[in-house]
Amino acid sequence: MVAGWFTDTEDEEGFRLLGTRCGACSAVFFPREDSLCRNPACAGDALTEVPLSKRGRVWSYTDGRYRPPAPYVSDPEAPWEPYTLLAVELEAERMVVLGQAAPGVTVADLSVGVEVEVVPGILSEDTGTSWTTWHWRPVEEER
Repeated sequence: MVAGWFTDTEDEEGFRLLGTRCGACSAVFFPREDSLCRNPACAGDALTEVPLSKRGRVWSYTDGRYRPPAPYVSDPEAPWEPYTLLAVELEAERMVVLGQAAPGVTVADLSVGVEVEVVPGILSEDTGTSWTTWHWRPVEEER
């Protein structure tokens, strides 16, 4: 887990990405910024942690059909599983955040504009340790 990038909960309802908001210009950043405002027109340095939108819309997506290079964790002994990457425009912030699709979600399940939500995920596990991350999952239509 990258400290401060998302809530420390496995509860899907309470899980959120965490960003920071500049007190001077109100710009929001992810990944978080803890020193200075990244807005070149702002000299602000009062940054506050804020939870980001839980939902957004697919801006772009692709499938990864290769084993990623270091620093990504990839066991060369394990069978290779393709993965799906998404660029998601967050609902309120209107910023694009990248991430991996939840297990079982493929490019066949996606299209530009589909609503997705952020959920907790596992990046890698070994004996006694789980490295957590976030995943994107299509929102099920309410019936």
